[in-house]
This record gives sequence, C-alpha cells and structure tokens, in this order.
Amino acid sequence: MTTKPAKPAAAPAASSESDKTPPAAAIDFVRDRVVRAHPRLRVLILQHPQEQDALLGTAPLVTASLDRSVLRTGLSWASLAHALEEEEAEPSRWAVMYRGSLGRELTERETAMPVLLLDRKSQRKSPDELHLDGIVVLDGTWSQAKALWWRNPWLLKLNRLLLHPKEPSAYGKLRKQPSNQHVSTLEAIALALDGLGEEPTVGADLRRLFRTLCQRARDAGVTNSSGPGALEALAESTTPGGKGKPARKPAKKRGPKRDDVAF
Repeated sequence: MTTKPAKPAAAPAASSESDKTPPAAAIDFVRDRVVRAHPRLRVLILQHPQEQDALLGTAPLVTASLDRSVLRTGLSWASLAHALEEEEAEPSRWAVMYRGSLGRELTERETAMPVLLLDRKSQRKSPDELHLDGIVVLDGTWSQAKALWWRNPWLLKLNRLLLHPKEPSAYGKLRKQPSNQHVSTLEAIALALDGLGEEPTVGADLRRLFRTLCQRARDAGVTNSSGPGALEALAESTTPGGKGKPARKPAKKRGPKRDDVAF
C-alpha cells in the first residue's frame, strides 16, 4: 500500500502594497493649492511619532511645498547627517528651532525680534555671518519637542533659531495653543524663512496653503480632536458637488492638543 504525500498547505496570497489604501491625511485635501518652491535653505523636520496622529498636522504640507525639505519621524538619530540620511553634514551651518536651554536671558530688543538667530554660544548673529545651509524643526507638542531635544544631544552643536510671532496661529479654535506665540510648524517655518532672507513668496505661499486647509476644515466641521471619520467629511467637502457634512464630534474628548511646534 502506498500513500501519497500530503499536499502542502496553500500559502496565503501575498498582499500587494498597491492594494492597501493609505489613510487619508490633511495634505490630500489641499493638493490643488500646493505651490512648489525652491528656497536656498533646506528644512529638516524631526517629527515625534505621536504627532503623526494629529489630524491637522502641517509637516506634510511643508514637504509637499518646499524642494529639498525632509520629514523624519522617530525619537532619536545619531547625528545631523544620520537624520538627513547623508554621509556628511556640517552642524555649524544649521540652526535648530528651539526655545529652551539658552543659558542666558534674552534682552528686550531680542525678544522684540520676530526671528532671532544665535550661534552655539548664544550670541546674536545675522544670517550672513553664519552662512546657514538649513534649519531643523521639532514637530510635536511642547512636551514632545522637549523629548526630541533631550534624546538628540547633537542638536546642541547647531546654532539656535528663536521666533516671536506677532500674530496668532491661523488654527484658531481648530487646534489649541498655549499662547499667541505658539503657532503651527508650517507657520513657524514660513516666519523663519522670511527672517533668514528667502524670497517673500515662499512664506506667503505656505501661509496661503495653510489658511486653505483651515478654512476647508471649518467648512466641514473638522477640528484636530474630531473622530476617525473627520477626514472623510473633509474629503466630501472638497469634492466637486460634495455636500460637506459636518464631522461627528468624538464621544469622549481627549486632553487639549497643543501647538505642533516648539521653538
């Protein structure tokens, strides 16, 4: 008596990446308003992993708009070059946007400056003196940005960039900010590029894109703390002929979602 060998179990069908529908993101609803710019300065955004869940986060809007801008999500990188995924990078030619750990008090004149550039010894410098290649921005709430700061000691090798915005964020009530000086990542980058000598149209186009997102979110009844179906409502509101139904409010509100940049 002979027995036939058992047939091997059928392998599960391999899933193709193209079969997976990526989750909707805020950038998907303002792509028609994106204007690609080519600033001299590079922008590196270090995003805290929890900021990926921010419904109306602005980092993707920046990378969609600015040539050579880079978004990295994580908690720590070995160096500036590691974060840029390049073999070499000169820290002395970069500035990080962060408010804490200066080692001295700012003067009244310095606190009145919309954009303040300091060297690694916290001495005020002009953009022409430092010859910057780019800026590093920490994307997350204040506590998340602080975590990124402490987990990446190489940031201390960079120059420092401080902002003192004169206008509140366009977020309004869409996303809570601790004060008028806390603005979105996009708005902070636009202000920084203005102060560092980029063409005025670069910052203006970024702000225009952000205002469009905010207005479409308000029209759809979406806030940063809206429920999972919020972006679907936003998608409907931006589709030709869409009715723009307001998004349902979450059954239980989480703690206040603060600004998405710390500088």
